[in-house]
Parts: sequence; C-alpha cells; structure tokens
Amino acid sequence: MNINPDIPATTAVPGEKELIEEAVALVASYPKVPITVDCVIFGFDENELKVLLIRSDLPLFHGKWSLLGDFAGDQEELDDAAYRVMRSRTGMDDVYLEQVRTFSNPKRHPGGRVLTVAYCSLLNIEHHQLKTHENELHWHSFNGLKDMAFDHQEVLDYCYKWLQKRMQEHPLGLNLLPDKFSLRELQNLYEVVLNVKLDRRNFRKKFFSMDLLIDTGEYEDDVPHRPGRLYKFNFQKYEKNQRSWIGIDF
Repeated sequence: MNINPDIPATTAVPGEKELIEEAVALVASYPKVPITVDCVIFGFDENELKVLLIRSDLPLFHGKWSLLGDFAGDQEELDDAAYRVMRSRTGMDDVYLEQVRTFSNPKRHPGGRVLTVAYCSLLNIEHHQLKTHENELHWHSFNGLKDMAFDHQEVLDYCYKWLQKRMQEHPLGLNLLPDKFSLRELQNLYEVVLNVKLDRRNFRKKFFSMDLLIDTGEYEDDVPHRPGRLYKFNFQKYEKNQRSWIGIDF
C-alpha cells in the first residue's frame, strides 16, 4: 500500500541502455580537448647522448626539429598510440616505451589547447636500426638542441631529468651499452648522462660492490688505449634481488 501520495506506486528502474545513453549525453557536454603522444627516444653512441628527431611538418615550425608524435585516436589507448607512432615513424617494433608525464599548458599548441603525453625509451643505437628516414629522421646530439617545435624542448628537458633520476635508481642505463662493455665505457655513460665527472677508483668500487658484473674473460680490441676487460651485466641476478636494490649514489 502506498502511504505517500507524492511518490508513484511503481518506479521504473533504468536499464543498461538508458544508463549508457545518459552517460554518452553527459560526456558530449564535456569540453573537447585533443590528446597527442610524443616519444622521446634516447640513444648513446661514441660517448655522446643522442635523441631521435624529425623535421616538423607544420608550416609554422618550418625547419625546426620535433619529437616523434601524433594524435591518439578516439578509441585508442594512449600506450597503443605511442607504440603506433614508434612503428610508423621508425619502422621499429621492438622498443619498450614508458609513460613519463602529461604536458597541459593551454598555450603549448598554436592552434588551441592540446594535451600531450610523453613516452620515453633508451636504445642501444647499434641494436636498433631505423627502417625509415622520412622527415629527415635521424639521431641528434642532445647537447646541441634548442628552439624546437611546439614545447618539445621543455618535454625533452623534462625527460632528460627523468633519465638522470632513473639511471641512479635502476640499472636501465645498461641498455644503452653493448652486451659486453668495458668499465671505461660504463663510466663514460654515467658521466655523460649525469653530466658529472666521476672518480675512476670510487666508480669501479661501487659497481663491483653490487656484485652484478660478470667478467667475460675477454678484452677490448681496436682501441687507442690499453685494452680493458669486458663485462656483462647480470640482469637475472638483478631481477631476483631488485627489492634490495637501493640505487647508485655518486
């Protein structure tokens, strides 16, 4: 018995279809802001930190260098969009990308508000061959870059700081070296990326104390200095004990 005349005796419960239609109408009322993904790809070659760039194809930024990017589709996951950009721009499909940060300055794009999500990766240039060179795609010296398209210099600088931090927290920087490397090459890598001068004895002492280097019994060849021993990084041991990894404090 309905004791309150103001409330109908029966109330229809909305079905799933009606709820979806209501949600669609709600989202349709939201502001429309395009989202892009930009890939910051670092490499290390000849004791120099490099980054993969293309010429901007936007007339406003004619002649300027740009990160590898594109808009994310309406039905596309951001991670999927980043990997699509990587494949279409470079031809490479064996690259790991990590999401770093979203850049949301309303004035970062000259055409209006566009959000971009930066993805970062570290490559051994010798192990990853570019399969296309469209838009003058090639590796650039990181230190020589300035006045890039859009806010890409800001994005690149932020990802460089991310790289420096990650290099000290994790051994991912080893991905930039050959499978077998000398301690000289290892120290050069850290000095270049961290932009510091490291004491040779202390550096080697720190790495040996981690007990993660495997002596291959081999030596460098065709080098203008005394050949150094070649080592490999014990990734299996690191994966097993990474919970106890406290990073590298130089």
